[in-house]
Amino acid sequence: MRRYLIRRLIVLLASLWVASAVIFTLVEGVPGDPASFMLGVNAAPDTLAALRAQMGLDQPFVWRYLHWLGGLLSGDFGTSFTYKVPVAGLIGARLAVSLPLAGIALCLSVALALPMGLLAAARRARLSDGAVMAGTQLGIAVPNFWFAMLLVVLLAVRWQWFPAGGFPGWSDPLMALRALTLPAIALALPQAAILTRVLRSALIETLGQDYIRTARAKGLSRARALTRHALRNALIPVLTILGLQFSFLLAGAIIIENVFYLPGLGRLIFQAITQRDLIVVESVVMILVFAVIVVNFLTDLAYAAVDPRLRRRT
Repeated sequence: MRRYLIRRLIVLLASLWVASAVIFTLVEGVPGDPASFMLGVNAAPDTLAALRAQMGLDQPFVWRYLHWLGGLLSGDFGTSFTYKVPVAGLIGARLAVSLPLAGIALCLSVALALPMGLLAAARRARLSDGAVMAGTQLGIAVPNFWFAMLLVVLLAVRWQWFPAGGFPGWSDPLMALRALTLPAIALALPQAAILTRVLRSALIETLGQDYIRTARAKGLSRARALTRHALRNALIPVLTILGLQFSFLLAGAIIIENVFYLPGLGRLIFQAITQRDLIVVESVVMILVFAVIVVNFLTDLAYAAVDPRLRRRT
């Protein structure tokens, strides 16, 4: 297990370094000058040159990359061109919204998918299985932003159970959780539908294995065989989907954050792109890539914990 962990750490560090080079190259190579965007097309050349020097845009590409990378390693993400505040502070404030939102949505997704997947697999080709599959098809087909607006109309406007938008901050945790409930439900529905279908397929495949038939022949009930033996061996594809879902929920909630006016990472990166705030774009994308790579790393460790055979293969 130690050698497996060391190899995975080396892959993680190499992936982060390659990702940083690719992100910086792509963002810096996008047409358009942030200084010109900030000053306007009629800015004087000497004023434009002074601002470019102040922003460090007149330095060689390699020097700017190494300076940015060194700042990342030391926790200094630079200063936003637009907001004139440290980027780390901006990201920290937005993560305080996006991370809990992604975590709540992922928990809701698992809480919905686990019993539905078990039910569908246990009662395959029966009415309950058909109902679950029809529900998951609907959950995948319905756009989450449309479902979010439906939640706002019903639960916020008509019945006034939850706020329609905005985020009050964590000074009142109960109010903060109420503000995140509707967007978390909107994000969780399609993810739960996908996870249910994957879990059902994995369970059905596992139930057809010889060791399950042997356990049933020895007198183990179908429900016990499903929960004690089949579920654990069906978790590997489920863990893969969970890792991808968390990354999506953290980085891909731009539309939902705009529907509910949540000050999360999605809105921050959208605003930074429109304002040509390159240092914010680079830093936020790097944070998101870091989250994806770390989640994949933890997923690999979870694979090894669930199936020890994987440790011997690598």
